[in-house]
Amino acid sequence: MRVTVLGAGVVGVTTAWYLAADGHEVTVIDRQHSPAQETSFANGGQISVSHAEPWANPRAPWKALQWLGREDAPLLWRLRADPAQWGWGLRFLRECTAARARANVAAIVSLGLASRAALQALRCELALDYDHLERGILHFYTDPREFEHALPQAALMREFGCERVPQTAAQCLAIEPALAGSRVPVVGGTYTSGDESGDARRFTEALAQHAAARGVRFRYGETVAALARDGGRLSGVRLVSGETVGADMTVLALGSYSPLLLRPLGIRLPVYPAKGYSVTLALPDGAVAPTVSLTDDGHKIVISRLGQFLRVAGTAEFNGYDTSLNPARCTALLRRIGDIFPSLAGVNEVEYWAGLRPATPGNVPLIGDMAAAGLAGLWLNTGHGTLGWTLSCGSARLLADLVAGRDPGLAAKPYRF
Repeated sequence: MRVTVLGAGVVGVTTAWYLAADGHEVTVIDRQHSPAQETSFANGGQISVSHAEPWANPRAPWKALQWLGREDAPLLWRLRADPAQWGWGLRFLRECTAARARANVAAIVSLGLASRAALQALRCELALDYDHLERGILHFYTDPREFEHALPQAALMREFGCERVPQTAAQCLAIEPALAGSRVPVVGGTYTSGDESGDARRFTEALAQHAAARGVRFRYGETVAALARDGGRLSGVRLVSGETVGADMTVLALGSYSPLLLRPLGIRLPVYPAKGYSVTLALPDGAVAPTVSLTDDGHKIVISRLGQFLRVAGTAEFNGYDTSLNPARCTALLRRIGDIFPSLAGVNEVEYWAGLRPATPGNVPLIGDMAAAGLAGLWLNTGHGTLGWTLSCGSARLLADLVAGRDPGLAAKPYRF
C-alpha cells in the first residue's frame, strides 16, 4: 500500500520503519526541517516501563488542589476558555478511580514491555548508537509518605510483569552512589533493572536514516492543512502549499496536534497537550553525577545521563499549545538538582527546553484504525503522554501487525479510540 505517516517524531519514524519493513511504500510528512524536532527533541531520555502509574489515579485530584496556583508545581493546570481543556479534564477525573487506574497500568505495562523488547531488537539489528545505558531505572524518594504510596504501585506493576523491586535507602545508594551527597536524605526507592535510558532525538535521527535507506521518503518543511475525505474514507492529506498527497492509508502521529486535524471532521480526539520542561547540563570533568537513570517521583522529575550531559526533565503544565519557557519552572528543576547533587549547583552550561506531550486522560495511547468512526484508511498512533520514547517501538509494531492481520502478541482493545 501507499502509506503516508504524519509526523517525524519518534512515534512517526518508528511507525514508518515497521510499515516499510512489511513492504509498504511509505512517505513521512513533517513541518520541521529534520526528524525529532518537537516533543522528541529533549525529553527525559528514559525507556521506563516502570513509569506506568498514570497521572489519573485516586490521589491525583487532591494533589492537583494542593498544587493549584503554584508556578513551580509538578502539575500545573492553567484554566482557559477552551472546551477541549475542560472536556479533557472531566474525562481525566473519570479515570481517577482505583479500577480505572489499575486497568490503565495494565495496558501501559503490557505495551511498555513489548516496546522495550522491540527497541532492544532494533538496536542490535541496526547497531544504533544514541548514548544508551542499560543500567536500569531507580525511583527514589525523599518523602516517607511518597515512598509508602509507591510500594503498592510497584507491587501492582510486578503483578503485570514489570519487575519494579523495593529498595532500602542503603540499597538505593549502592545502586547510584552519586545520591550519597544529597542534601535531602533518600528514604527508599524501587528499582527496575530492565529499564534503560538514551537520547530519543539521536535514536530517531539514526532510525530515520536507516528508513530512508530502505526507501521511506521524508518530506520535511511541509505542513498539513487538512485531511482529505472521500465519503466514509480518507483519501489523503492536503498541504498548506495546496498539494493533495493521496494514500491508501494515512497514519496520524502528530502528537498533541493530532486532534486539530480531526476536529473539522467532527471527531473529538481525547488528546490534550501537557507541556513538559527539561534542562540539559554539560558535565564538567570529575563531576559527581549519576549514571543510573533516576526518577524523583515526589517532584515528577526524571534524570538521565547522556554521555557528558545530564538531562533533567519533568512536570506537566496544561496551558494549551503554548511552548514558551516559564522561568519559575526551569528554576525549580535546577533547584531540585542542586539539592540532590550539590556539586552540580554551579554548572553554568545549561540548555532549557519545553515541549508538548500528547496526553490522553488515562495515559493510554490511541493505536488503531478509524473505520468505526467513519474514516476508513486513517490510523492513529498518538496520545503517548510522557511515554512516547518508551512506547514508540511497541506502538509502531502493534500498528504494523494490525495492518498486516498478524497476531500482535498483546490485546489491542485497550488502545482503540
